[in-house]
Amino acid sequence: MHTEYNECRLCPRECKVNRNMGEVGFCGASNKTEVNRIDLHFMEEPIISGKNGSGTVFFTHCTMKCIFCQNSQISRRKSVGKKFSAEELAEQYITLEQKGANNINLVSPTHYMPTIKKSIEIAKSKGLKIPFVYNTSGFERSEIIKSLKGYIDIFLTDYKYQSPYLAKNYSNSEDYPDIILDAIKEMINITGAPVINDDGILQKGTIIRHLMLPEQISDTLKIINKVHANFKGLALFSLMRQYTPMGENLPDELNRTVNDYEYSLASEEFELLGLEGFIQSDTAVGTDKIPNFNL
Repeated sequence: MHTEYNECRLCPRECKVNRNMGEVGFCGASNKTEVNRIDLHFMEEPIISGKNGSGTVFFTHCTMKCIFCQNSQISRRKSVGKKFSAEELAEQYITLEQKGANNINLVSPTHYMPTIKKSIEIAKSKGLKIPFVYNTSGFERSEIIKSLKGYIDIFLTDYKYQSPYLAKNYSNSEDYPDIILDAIKEMINITGAPVINDDGILQKGTIIRHLMLPEQISDTLKIINKVHANFKGLALFSLMRQYTPMGENLPDELNRTVNDYEYSLASEEFELLGLEGFIQSDTAVGTDKIPNFNL
């Protein structure tokens, strides 16, 4: 049993529950690492997925619980997954590498970090060479990010909100705008500027993602400008249009996709400021783009 689970402070909520004694905090995770899907994934940014795919491990539960979550089948407090030990996870990473994966992509890993770090140590000791990707909401304690030096090669982080009001209403995390900036700074301290190999695949670096939400173009523009002011040249920026209304009882403003006008304003700002990265087309919208989570 990992001692970090005795008084869990792995995420900014710092629930301090004893997961080793069966207590459960905000995220709903126990001390057993649960996974819902392990597979090659081709829907990440081109320098992550490439032609061979990203070796993606979707962990169950989440520290945020966004009301519009695109992966709500596995992120909710009562979601279920298959339990894996560190040794079993390491074997899965090696299998993905043998299948040609460009990297090992750890999706929503924070609440299982002690087990995951051990699994990375085991996999590397057995010869695994491809990079590890930390795929996160960005709701991270900077101390936890610092502890990932030597384990993680690539950070793929959301930048969800600049507005504390939106962060509170949509994700019960009013302090998110401050937390995300500190977290990204630590990520870049670990990875440095992006390093891309001759095949066009990212080997080290940080990608900052922003999933646009309908009716929130003002917040999107603020985020684009924050990224420009703080991280231009240090990280890549991915402007995402793929929001699809998911779940029940969404507020009215979230019951549609992002429209052309909203996306054109954001794209123009992206290009005007000279950010490096990715702009997503409207073909990314739709429930058919969401992975099938079936254990």
